[in-house]
Amino acid sequence: MKLALGTVQFGLEYGIANKRGRVSLHEARNILTHARASGMDMLDTAIGYGDSEQRLGEIGVGGWQVVSKLPAVPSDCGDIGRWAAAEVAGSLRRLRVGQLGGLLLHRPQQLLEKGGDDLYRALERLKQSGLVQKVGISIYAPDELDALLPRFDLDLVQAPFNLLDHRLVESGWMERLAGRGVELHARSIFLQGLLLMKPGERPARFGRWATLWAEYDAWLEGAQLSAVQACLRHALSFSGIARVIIGVDGVSQLKEILRAAEGSMPPLPAGLRCTDPDLLNPARWAALQATASSAT
Repeated sequence: MKLALGTVQFGLEYGIANKRGRVSLHEARNILTHARASGMDMLDTAIGYGDSEQRLGEIGVGGWQVVSKLPAVPSDCGDIGRWAAAEVAGSLRRLRVGQLGGLLLHRPQQLLEKGGDDLYRALERLKQSGLVQKVGISIYAPDELDALLPRFDLDLVQAPFNLLDHRLVESGWMERLAGRGVELHARSIFLQGLLLMKPGERPARFGRWATLWAEYDAWLEGAQLSAVQACLRHALSFSGIARVIIGVDGVSQLKEILRAAEGSMPPLPAGLRCTDPDLLNPARWAALQATASSAT
């Protein structure tokens, strides 16, 4: 199955539309049981996702491909290879598995900084040792690939992609990654839940994109699609995307997503596009709120 289960909600309160907080251990176990029975076989987690790895290990993830992520290399790190090996050993111990299906860098720009070659060699050693099956990077925008891919041989790239964010396609990187044999995993297909909100639910700080929202809402109504159906079917329709990562806060939501993924996808309106990082990068949303507050 092309869908992969993101587990940040298992370790942290995550998402602008999240009203239930962190997923309980009991519910997390039920989610994994139903996901596996539905044919899902990949989990996406990270060392930085609170105690997500620990809880996954308690539940048991045998038979799953687990992709995790290294945090930023500490500024005072004296031996990057030893640090990376220790971090992965900790992940394997918490997850209670013998191998990671994938290991990504949360801060891939560090490959271009001092010690970057040592970091890359550390990833390669982890793969050669069998502790990690594939290595790669998690990015915020495709233009990060311009400097990284010519220098480093990677197996995986995880990147944001959704109904509004077509930078992977328009930059040509989706096609180029496929040509290089690099596996592409799409995340943020719901834009942390923002794309699932009804017009009256969207926070006021997103009002500067009112024209875009109006077109989006009108298109959904005309196409007779729910926002969940549109977001899922859109991402799943791209052959260049190997995995589409989804996060849920309960079994009922997972069932809704699995149902919504089935069906046809009409073409998008030409104007339903955005390249503004203030909207596409959730890391910038707090500044939008601060701006809105200071103006009132």
